[in-house]
Amino acid sequence: MTGTVYKSTGSWYYVKSDDNQFYNCRIKGKFRMKGIKSTNPIAVGDIVDFDLDETVDEVNGIITTIHDRKNYIVRKSVNLSKQTHIIASNIDIGFLIVTINNPITTTSFIDRFLVTAKAYGIEAILIFNKIDTFDEATLNEQLYLQHIYTEIGYTCLRVSATDNKGVAELMDIMKGKVSMFSGHSGVGKSTLVNAIEPTLKLKTKEISNSHAQGQHTTTFAEMFDLSNNIRIIDTPGIRGFGMVDMEKQEVSDYFPELFALKEACKFNNCLHKEEPHCAVKKALDEDKITWSRYQSYLKILEGDEEQYRNDIYGEDRIASDETRK
Repeated sequence: MTGTVYKSTGSWYYVKSDDNQFYNCRIKGKFRMKGIKSTNPIAVGDIVDFDLDETVDEVNGIITTIHDRKNYIVRKSVNLSKQTHIIASNIDIGFLIVTINNPITTTSFIDRFLVTAKAYGIEAILIFNKIDTFDEATLNEQLYLQHIYTEIGYTCLRVSATDNKGVAELMDIMKGKVSMFSGHSGVGKSTLVNAIEPTLKLKTKEISNSHAQGQHTTTFAEMFDLSNNIRIIDTPGIRGFGMVDMEKQEVSDYFPELFALKEACKFNNCLHKEEPHCAVKKALDEDKITWSRYQSYLKILEGDEEQYRNDIYGEDRIASDETRK
């Protein structure tokens, strides 16, 4: 039988077959011995073949084959830095849910998500959530960020899951597609899914008062079938987004505004740091490239790991370019 993985716990997989039946499946041990560097060889969104196993009380399945993925998105494993964790696969759109201060989403985190999505062939869209909570200063900061990312070609949506603002526009984009929701804990992923499909009633929690951080409500990635032929993958909150499998020479290719200037640099292998006659550095001096984006590029280039706690209390929290220079 063939089906799609709708939930992965690491040991069991909830698979929807082509005849719309769900089965609890296990994986054959050999999959863990094939040199896959991921901590989870099977991810939500994977198409798999499985055989029914009726030797247990419930009818379950044994996964025998993983079909080729059209794409997938990864991050570094939390506990095993040399391994990756596949967040989800076969995604049409990756939505990053951004909140300005409740909790803080940094430009560094946004840029790492966008770079990873582009590197793995996934369309990325930014959702600025909780707009109903904005005061004037927060609104200005959000609009400034929206301007930065719209200018370089990214679609940005303004949404309030609690007030149902912008939800209809979001649903129109999601129709007929497999979408993934990602972001820090507490940005409102589950609340937004509930706004799109209230009957799901996913669990939500309040923001922690001590550090303005979200609390984990989604433990495992899980796919849901919604109305209007919408399929959505809700993912656990991510604290940091470590980059993987990227050579220094290719990092700038995943920053659209840097890639557009690449041919104008004197040297083909220009890293846009100290090289002479660098079109990127010239554009930065002329304020044609935003400082926050260039800083994100340098950090990825130099292999600096994003630390969520440092991002909140350090120089990387969301701010205008003028305050960064």
